Amino acid sequence: MSEAMGVKKGFFRPRGATAFILALVLLLSWSAPGGDSCALAQEKRLRILHVNDFHGFAEPIRTLKPGEVLGGVAYLAGRASELRAADNVSSLFLAAGDMIQGHPWANMTKGKSSVELMNLLGVDVMVLGNHEFDFGPETLRDRIREMGFPVLGANVGGLDNILPYVLIEKGGVRVAVLGLVTPETPRSTHPDNVRGMTFADAAALCRRYMPQLKGKADVIVLLTHLGHLNDLELARECPGAHAVVGGHSHTRVDEPPLVGGTLVAQAWEHAKALGVVDFTVAADGSVQARGRLEMIRPGISKPDDAVAALVARYTKELEAAASEVLARTTVFLEGDGSRSRETNLGDLVADVVRERTGAQIALLNGGSIRGSLPAGAVRLQDLQAALPFDSFPVVVKMKGTEVRWVLEHGLARIEEGSGAFLQVSGLRIAFCPTAQSGKRLRRIETAKGPLMDEEEYTVVVNDFMAAGGDGFTLLRDLVGKDESWRGETIRDMVADFLRRRGEVAPVTDGRILTVED
Repeated sequence: MSEAMGVKKGFFRPRGATAFILALVLLLSWSAPGGDSCALAQEKRLRILHVNDFHGFAEPIRTLKPGEVLGGVAYLAGRASELRAADNVSSLFLAAGDMIQGHPWANMTKGKSSVELMNLLGVDVMVLGNHEFDFGPETLRDRIREMGFPVLGANVGGLDNILPYVLIEKGGVRVAVLGLVTPETPRSTHPDNVRGMTFADAAALCRRYMPQLKGKADVIVLLTHLGHLNDLELARECPGAHAVVGGHSHTRVDEPPLVGGTLVAQAWEHAKALGVVDFTVAADGSVQARGRLEMIRPGISKPDDAVAALVARYTKELEAAASEVLARTTVFLEGDGSRSRETNLGDLVADVVRERTGAQIALLNGGSIRGSLPAGAVRLQDLQAALPFDSFPVVVKMKGTEVRWVLEHGLARIEEGSGAFLQVSGLRIAFCPTAQSGKRLRRIETAKGPLMDEEEYTVVVNDFMAAGGDGFTLLRDLVGKDESWRGETIRDMVADFLRRRGEVAPVTDGRILTVED
């Protein structure tokens, strides 16, 4: 017997009949199916660490709760190192998409800073998120070449330097990781960014690959950027995986549920949590999985020195480029709720764009607003964080019936937190969120009275919507191939407005109301 089996050499030396009986007992225990000694010897442990929807939020984030600060990727790296160092556990680090775009810390280098960070973190595998495509296909290919780990997208066609899945062995455990990307990607990034690419149904691709993976791996993980509700459905439609590790919906899943035999996990957003899934592989090949979140905040662990230095270097560059104070706000500018309700930041942006372009109505998708601004000084980098996209205004003439269609489309998936929900200016609307999709509007009023179906209006949208993004196909058909989209970005318009005003205090005015039938 070896020391690994828990018996020290020389501790007990039986002789004669005693030795024979002991040897026979040991032989039976080793050879009997399910024998405890055999199971103990062959049982293996694997730990998966995972993050998603980082979006470049490298520094700790002050929340609305007084005194609460969460995140800080240097602290996440430190905690990850501690969890990796556990005895008798092999580990994998997975990234579930939307890692290279969002916050100015990442945007100023078109994601290069985030790639350097992931290489330092020791990421083993990543699946593409929809926002990985936001800098265009050539930049994405450059970023993928810089990544020191494989990048997955089994259901993505037309992108040549990604893989459908990988097979990795860790501590004697064979692990298959299959990557699946949201098929809605062409609607959530500018269509030019995915031209020539295809995004197939995730469940169908999963079912195609699952038979191959079952014969090659002890543990099968679906690494997805589909959203938590879709992950739950995927576990039902494509059984056989031991875990789904997901992203896209920014869902905080403290205790990952089991769907059939599949654990479904997601680790919130912005490096505010580190996901942990622990697998135990028994001698008979059965697998047990348990998941949890490790909340990340300053002081939770010793920060990783190399990661902290990287964050500081790019933060210094960012501050030098974007430290200009544009104005002061005497109120909290809320943007985080812009996918489901009127917000004062949404009102401000829509008002600025409508006034700047001279349009009668402004309709801007709430998903274009990606953060809030605390009361106090508003720096350029703060505005860049809240409005991270280089969006341009597009003015189009629309009949009242067409305006109504666009508004209804914006409300169609409000229960999912869809980015298509609209922030408006020049309109006042009321809607019933529980009514049938497509029939939720109850009232639409313009500055001159009720919206008239056959009257023509000038409406400003952003170029993402005008190209059919978020499913606004009617706008794409109306605008066509208008080449006058470029010029001053919406973010530049808001920055100029803030500079001229010096101080702002916008409040919501009830232009978007919810009602009950």
